[in-house]
Amino acid sequence: MKNLLLKYAVVLIVILLVIITFPAKSGKTDNEVVFWTLQMSDFAPYINKVIKNFETQNPEIKINWIDVPFSEGEKRTLASVLSDNPPDLINLNPDFAALLAQRGALYEIHDNYTSQFNKPIINSLKYNGKLYSLPWYATSSITIYNKKLLEKSNAKMPQTYEDLAEIAPIIKEKTNAYVLLPNITENDTMLRILNKYGVNSAQTINSKQSQQVFNLFKNLYDKNLIPKESITQTHREALEKYMAENIVFFQAGANFLTMIKENAPSTYENTDVAPQITGKLRQNDFSLMNFVIPAHAKHKREALKFALFLTNAENQLELAKLTNVLAVNDETLKNDFYKNYNNNDLMAKARVISAKQLYNIEPAMKPEKNQKEINTLINTAVQQILINKNTTKNILDDVSKKYEKLTAD
Repeated sequence: MKNLLLKYAVVLIVILLVIITFPAKSGKTDNEVVFWTLQMSDFAPYINKVIKNFETQNPEIKINWIDVPFSEGEKRTLASVLSDNPPDLINLNPDFAALLAQRGALYEIHDNYTSQFNKPIINSLKYNGKLYSLPWYATSSITIYNKKLLEKSNAKMPQTYEDLAEIAPIIKEKTNAYVLLPNITENDTMLRILNKYGVNSAQTINSKQSQQVFNLFKNLYDKNLIPKESITQTHREALEKYMAENIVFFQAGANFLTMIKENAPSTYENTDVAPQITGKLRQNDFSLMNFVIPAHAKHKREALKFALFLTNAENQLELAKLTNVLAVNDETLKNDFYKNYNNNDLMAKARVISAKQLYNIEPAMKPEKNQKEINTLINTAVQQILINKNTTKNILDDVSKKYEKLTAD
């Protein structure tokens, strides 16, 4: 009996040693990076291909990709980063990423990991001199315009908002069309315009330069040179007016050319593109989608490695060719895809123009604390100024005080 028990004990010890030495494989690896994107399921073949290539090159790391509906992105991200088990890599917009950075919820990324990116874009992402996100892709609006109406008016092609204001009465007289619908109360549109004049803080919002910019739009509005709907309508309504040939200029991303071509082919035949309208500083406007790594992420090093792989030159070029977005990888932006175009290919021309604009974006408008509340404050001020609620100076003096409170530490 004792011998039998001894044999059982020896067998049990052997089994335990085997389990310890060769642990059973499970579906989850210790180096599984949980990766969230925002509504990218349409590009699943591309993302799955990138993941497969990464895992082949890095067999010790597995990627668990989860695509989150855009409408739920911020809510789910906020809940996750405040927990002890957030995703390792999250696709976010810069405004929300900045908010999380302000709350200390993101992992700091050191500059030695940023050499592959467009430098002005990296500079735009820094918060208090530190980097908490990496760019994935960009857009930069261009000027889409009706060349037939412009030729009919015999007006010069505008480069600045002052140029637009100058040709607005000529266009109205010769074509009965408006120069544009500026949708200046949509999101941060007015703030982006102001930034092109160096107006980007509570201290400059009531400056003489700022008053001049607001009054430029007020004069256009008072003289019926922009639609009265400019104080309420969005870029979607502006697109409709452009397709109906009720406005000559439309500021938007190159992707809107496809909508015009499909929905208003006759207008598309008369359409051309040019660089975006600028201000006194002559820099360009742009938008980004980013990657962030939560401070509580369990696999920060692996997540960063995967983010850099996703944004390498090869993967950026493939993504650019699948979509209408702009690469943020500097080598990709120097590819012929972003350098050359056929004169008959309007989309390619727009792509080349918008990519070139990414090298002249400084000083970029950076997200502030309480950015949404600041947007609302400025948009309300635009409406009040255009409908003569008070003088421009009095309204902006009040805005300055409220702006300062919103951004105070």
